[in-house]
Amino acid sequence: MKEKFYLTTAIAYASRKPHFGNTYEVIMADAVARYQRALGKDVWFCTGTDEHGQKIENYAKEKGITPQAYVDGVSGEIRGVWDLMNTSYDYFIRTTDDAHVKTVQKIFRRFYEQGDIYKSEYEGWYCTPCESFFTATQAEGGKCPDCGAPLTQAKEEAYFFRMSKYADRLMTYIDGHPDFIQPELRKKEMVNNFLKAGLQDLCVSRTSFKWGIPVDFDDRHVVYVWLDALTNYITALGYDPDKTYAEQSEHFRKWWPADVHIIGKDILRFHTIYWPIFLMALDLPLPRQVFGHPWFNFGMDKMSKSKGNVIYADQLAEHYTVDGVRYYALSEMPFSSDGSITYESVIKRYNTDLCNNLGNLVKRTLDMEKKYFDKVIPAPGAEEGTDSELKAACLSAFARMKAAMDDFHIADALAEIFGMLSRANKYIDETTPWSLAKDPELQGRLGTVLYNLLEAIRFGAVMLVPFIPATAEEILSELNTDRRDFASLETFGALRAGDTVGDSRVLFVRVDEAKELAAFEAERQKQLDALRPAEAPAAPEKPEGCAMIGIEDFMSVELRTAKVLACEPVPRAKKLLKLQLDLGYEQRQVVSGIAKWYKPEDLIGRKLIVVANLKPATLCGVESNGMVLAAGEETVRVVFLSDDTPLGERVR
Repeated sequence: MKEKFYLTTAIAYASRKPHFGNTYEVIMADAVARYQRALGKDVWFCTGTDEHGQKIENYAKEKGITPQAYVDGVSGEIRGVWDLMNTSYDYFIRTTDDAHVKTVQKIFRRFYEQGDIYKSEYEGWYCTPCESFFTATQAEGGKCPDCGAPLTQAKEEAYFFRMSKYADRLMTYIDGHPDFIQPELRKKEMVNNFLKAGLQDLCVSRTSFKWGIPVDFDDRHVVYVWLDALTNYITALGYDPDKTYAEQSEHFRKWWPADVHIIGKDILRFHTIYWPIFLMALDLPLPRQVFGHPWFNFGMDKMSKSKGNVIYADQLAEHYTVDGVRYYALSEMPFSSDGSITYESVIKRYNTDLCNNLGNLVKRTLDMEKKYFDKVIPAPGAEEGTDSELKAACLSAFARMKAAMDDFHIADALAEIFGMLSRANKYIDETTPWSLAKDPELQGRLGTVLYNLLEAIRFGAVMLVPFIPATAEEILSELNTDRRDFASLETFGALRAGDTVGDSRVLFVRVDEAKELAAFEAERQKQLDALRPAEAPAAPEKPEGCAMIGIEDFMSVELRTAKVLACEPVPRAKKLLKLQLDLGYEQRQVVSGIAKWYKPEDLIGRKLIVVANLKPATLCGVESNGMVLAAGEETVRVVFLSDDTPLGERVR
């Protein structure tokens, strides 16, 4: 029976299209999944989208669509990018999936019934982008310690999880499992900044917005987005909260616990403190490891639309291929410190490593193989010193690549492979096959050199399968070999003499650096231009010929605050809406010519101003008792009031 390996990414928040830094995580996880499969393990790779929360509710409102419609679109866009990047996930979960929703409700109820959750009131600092609460100490300076966004004061009824109940148990676990949190410096941050500082009980529900999983025994509350999101790692496997671990399905027991959660360093606290405690409360085993990778910055700056420096993986792929993007992401990110992406470094990596080192090696070797041996793989002869050095470089590169991958040193693993490819290019310069070909007596030596080069390329291609899979498979197809597994790299010489290779082709087309940089600068400028406010509208003309009125005339107009209870179109009247208004002291019907600019659902529940003492009028057969206050002629804007405005107040 194969050894299993279950890995996940953090599920992507379905608020916006993922930029290059967001995409790095799923590319990294895919490289790990493919590597583990190459080792012969049975792999389950899970990713998906996190789709609830106030931020999404606000975005949907801005778009004028439902939150579900909004996340359907963004989740589809995220999955499209993951697919474009050739990620080999086995399951894509959405937190709006019915099965996930029902399981989260059961988990919340179980926590409540066993005394882990209690109702209280939250008052403190809240970050909307992170969906996180912070203490006064953490909120020093008024900005989120995780993302830097401004914090707001919040006060609302909420359910809280008794984190303190499990804090000592978690500390004991971390002490007993030194590899649980990686890299090591991240573990120190979690222990020193949170556990040793004293773990606060966690707010796990909200009442100030509605877009979330409802608490089924208290419909005023929705489940806090992080409790909702974190549980995806077990709901994706079919977890049933009503059963013990031993009673779970065979599928669940096969895969859980996870072997590794691959996540960004900014959400390490949720995955190494809150998530393990939730699992302890469910009496489930903890994941074996959580790896918090660093961020990709643009140069020295964090990617930001306001700076015009947001880079998207799919746009890069149009210039440098999918494998070009994968290679750059995996080779450029350090193990623990933040990585830096610049257009200059992207082009350099692409031209130097992929075009020159890898692509050129493969093409000129296959071209020589065709020219000198008619594509038939020659049998190797006596070994010389340079041959031994190349063989040793291939074997040691494989060993060092595996050691690096086992510790998630992805960039180091690639460096080993490309170091070996550089040694193969040097081998060509040392052996000069074109010179050997001129002497018929050296055909045996020429055959040995070409065989060694083809075998070195095979080594490189097999090792590159986890990282740039499409290119690796193409190279192996050109070599026409079935020796494509890691086991074939234990010894040098798996290619069979007498087999034929295919024709060569250009794997990566070299790009013009100056031309590419100019295009990227134009795109960056386009981003910035899109953010600039549109030209200010022309100043309104001063009204002419308006009669002056006295205060007595103005005071005769009765302006009152009202709330829209119901709204519907007036039949056979394209411009009219019929509104049912609550003025506090009475309800009345008003017809307004605003249908061109507002839909009924835009108005229901909103507070506005109405002329309350206007004589009744009949419009298209419908009686109107008042007038809604609005501004504008070409574009009409209703004057809305804040939700806390009392009904029936006079407007002066």
